[in-house]
Amino acid sequence: MSFVTTVRGGGAGRVLGDEVRATVALSIPIALTQIAQMSLNTTDVVMTGLLGADALAAGQLGHSLFFPMYITVIGILFATSAMFAQELGARNYKGVRRSARQGFWLIVSVTVPAWLYFWYAEPILVHVLGQDPLLAAQSAEYAHGAMWGFPFMAGFSLLRNFIAAHSRPRLALWILLGGIGVNAFADWVLMFGKFGFPRMELFGLGLATTIVQAAMFFGLLALVLTDRRWRRYHLLVRFWRSDWPRYRELWAVGLPIGFTKLAESGLFAASGFLIGLIGVDALAGHAVAIQYTALAFMVPFGIAQAATVRVGLAIGRRDHEGARRAGRVAMVVGVLVVVPFALVFVLAGRPLAGLFLSADDAHGAVAIGYAASFMAMAGLFQLADGGQAVTAGALRGFKDTRVPMMIAIVGYWVFGIGGAVVLAFPLGLGGVGVWGGLALGLAVVWAALAWRFRIVSRRMAG
Repeated sequence: MSFVTTVRGGGAGRVLGDEVRATVALSIPIALTQIAQMSLNTTDVVMTGLLGADALAAGQLGHSLFFPMYITVIGILFATSAMFAQELGARNYKGVRRSARQGFWLIVSVTVPAWLYFWYAEPILVHVLGQDPLLAAQSAEYAHGAMWGFPFMAGFSLLRNFIAAHSRPRLALWILLGGIGVNAFADWVLMFGKFGFPRMELFGLGLATTIVQAAMFFGLLALVLTDRRWRRYHLLVRFWRSDWPRYRELWAVGLPIGFTKLAESGLFAASGFLIGLIGVDALAGHAVAIQYTALAFMVPFGIAQAATVRVGLAIGRRDHEGARRAGRVAMVVGVLVVVPFALVFVLAGRPLAGLFLSADDAHGAVAIGYAASFMAMAGLFQLADGGQAVTAGALRGFKDTRVPMMIAIVGYWVFGIGGAVVLAFPLGLGGVGVWGGLALGLAVVWAALAWRFRIVSRRMAG
């Protein structure tokens, strides 16, 4: 007999145990899929590094230009996870098709503005963001190659939400794993001019991104359209038929998520600018610590996505107590799984930093010291980071997104960045103070979101 069953009694314990297993089973492939997604960018970084430091800087500058647009649109599309799950819970399969179709409509409607934004990358970087003109020109080459892949990138995300709502997220993982190899090969051929292709360098890097994103999207779309379970949806039948109520609902639920994700990513971007005021060595240590925390965050990210689906399914079948239970289980699991990461960061920050930086170099040794202290602080906020991510995911299952958006903006930017500035400079804690501000912002958001979940779940149950 399991521990849960022993403590809670046979029936209730089995229900709770089933919920834990379902959440974990759904979370693992989603988290692995996100790690694979990160690996695509890692491959690009490695290949760009072969062109030299200037090309690497320009490529990362171009990627930084992409990120705000990408994260906002992907955040909006997160709304489809809750919409799919609630329709599936209610066995309203026509509603699933309507949500998917309007997800594609949303992608089409934002693609042209996104293309214009990427097309004018150089003047934006130079005149708006004040970047070096030579680097901006190189970054624009990357943007002009990668911009055509934007709708395919967003479409792949939409289809990932669709299959995750059906508890089959592994298909996206297999496609992404194949995409990593294809991406590396396409980078090599197009950047360096192999097999008779001209040497296109950063434009080739962007073009390779477009090719890989298109291939992954059409591969997943083909599976969805031909799978025995999913072809009954006829997702693309009468694609141009309008459905304005569902389109407006997608924007209403999704736009606050997009702004929340933008505020969250902006928090960490701003922390980098603050660390940069301290010194180059501190910034190098910060870059290493961010890499590790970003990797660790993929686990609660997967659980957050699973929470959205599990809560949404319960809401769809009008099982409000089940929705409350699903959210609570995900929140507990989300905190527990980050404890090992927190311990590793606190206890082994220095050797982990040594994998990126050399202690033989004077600057490297200083940077390792910074990275170790930053990772110790990161270990302290792992619980808050995991907790706030999963709680936000559970609230998305209720389609509750506007209040969480306001909580995130205030928590991240007033308490997070405000606390970082005060701790780092007036109080003299430097880089550790910046990371302390991050911890404060995440903790405030976690506490407020947990209180919001209590209110929303009780109201639904009542």
